[in-house]
Amino acid sequence: MAQTDNTKRNDQHKATLKAAHRKKHGRRHGTPHTTTLRRTLRREAPSTVGLLVDAQDFAAMRRYGTFPFDDHTVYLQQVEALLKALTAQGVHITVALFDPEDYEEFCAESGLDADTGASRSRFTAEIAAAGATVAYTGQGIDDLIPVLVSRAVRQATWEYATLLLADLGTCADCGQDIGRAAFDRASHLLMRLLETAGPGTHHLVCSVPTDNDQLLAVLHTHRDSTGPARLDSAEGAEFATVLAVAVALESRGGVVLRTSAPDSPDRVHGWRLAHGGLAPLTAGEVFNAYCTDADTGEPVSPESGVEYCAGFDIGAEPPETHH
Repeated sequence: MAQTDNTKRNDQHKATLKAAHRKKHGRRHGTPHTTTLRRTLRREAPSTVGLLVDAQDFAAMRRYGTFPFDDHTVYLQQVEALLKALTAQGVHITVALFDPEDYEEFCAESGLDADTGASRSRFTAEIAAAGATVAYTGQGIDDLIPVLVSRAVRQATWEYATLLLADLGTCADCGQDIGRAAFDRASHLLMRLLETAGPGTHHLVCSVPTDNDQLLAVLHTHRDSTGPARLDSAEGAEFATVLAVAVALESRGGVVLRTSAPDSPDRVHGWRLAHGGLAPLTAGEVFNAYCTDADTGEPVSPESGVEYCAGFDIGAEPPETHH
């Protein structure tokens, strides 16, 4: 009997010790409960993948000994496999454009060793916050790269145009910020253009020559038979910023509008920037502009099923000039 009591006390003591250990240390990691929690957290933690889109950028990264790839095609295949694997786990992924020159500058300014995976990871996190990114939705890498490059070009154009406007300063006569006034004017012109264009799917291109580059902005909108035009706010701001450069610098920029609607041919209209407004082009001028190679000046065959039309009057009031 005494032995039985001792056995019970020993069992109770062991149980007490186990309970105390569980209370102090919690569940042992690797149990089904904690594994499920970690998987849930992993799905809710977004990932960013930095992508070297072309062979030149890839070659620049090969000078780092810790960069593990030596073939760009294989690298792209492995990136695509990683994107698919993360997606299969329910992880939201964005893909960022990884620029080796920007990476080198980032490491130099931050005092980081560029030849480490940790530095590459930190740079990727930085460009995810402020650089050009594209959400991965299962598209193939060959479809993803052009979209990412286009996004990067759009952002670089917007940043350059913004700097141009910021450097214009204030009007000596009235003290008004010239860049802000030009942006407000450009936004007004854009809204009047979309209002006057009517229903349909609209594709607009604004081209503005500068001393150092040719700025291009693209905007896609749609307008039903009733209600205002629907457009992406970021695209709209980028378009208005580039148009504002033409307004502020009084450059010879131009705008082309292509409208698609059911059961009718596409229509193309055009305008030139003149005195802070949009002056309509004739149908012949639109045809010549649309059917001429911008680089070579050679004629390009017109598209079938497309009507080349004169620009229409958007009814915008004349600007007030302050500079």
